[in-house]
Amino acid sequence: ASAMIKQYVDLGNAWNATALNAIGTKYVCLLNAVELNSIDSNSLKLASLNPSACSQLTKDILYAKAKHAFSDQRYLPAYYELIEPYLGGAPYVDLRDLSKDNVNMKVSTFAKLRRDSLMNLTLSEVQGLLGMNLRDLEKWQNVSPIWEWVQVQKQSELDQLHIGLTGGTQEGYMNIVTPKFQSPSSASLGTVAMTFHLLPALLISFLTISVLS
Repeated sequence: ASAMIKQYVDLGNAWNATALNAIGTKYVCLLNAVELNSIDSNSLKLASLNPSACSQLTKDILYAKAKHAFSDQRYLPAYYELIEPYLGGAPYVDLRDLSKDNVNMKVSTFAKLRRDSLMNLTLSEVQGLLGMNLRDLEKWQNVSPIWEWVQVQKQSELDQLHIGLTGGTQEGYMNIVTPKFQSPSSASLGTVAMTFHLLPALLISFLTISVLS
């Protein structure tokens, strides 16, 4: 497939709707950035693609082109159905805007959003995106990046959804992913303990000298 695509490009052929439908969803991921950028946005109106399994770069480029292609239908009910296959490349601001449109996003689509975009979504914005599918979020809460999103939400606010989400932060606490370090020796622990024990006296001495000088 890669060889055929290269031959097609080397012959100077354009990536029109016919060509895109010919390679389809299965092979669109093989296109490089130059080939993707050469696609005429309007070609996506007649092509049937779903790049959700492609690299993030591919999804980002195709989302931008799809957004441009369907911009004339932005405020029509059909817009979401047209843009939905490309949402894996959507930036946060576009998802925030969609959250106001009652799109009833499937959780399977939600789980494939750009990680940085998903992590920026507020609880109310997620409610707006999922709508009637919100209850399905509990079944997916252990799937990344949904799990990471749950961890940075307040558990008290998650409880207000009444859908069984757990793993959020408790009041007064922060969920922090700590790196794994090699266990220090007992000797080094003793040195650290002695340093902390002497620290107050050292600070007092330093401040006294500073004032007297």
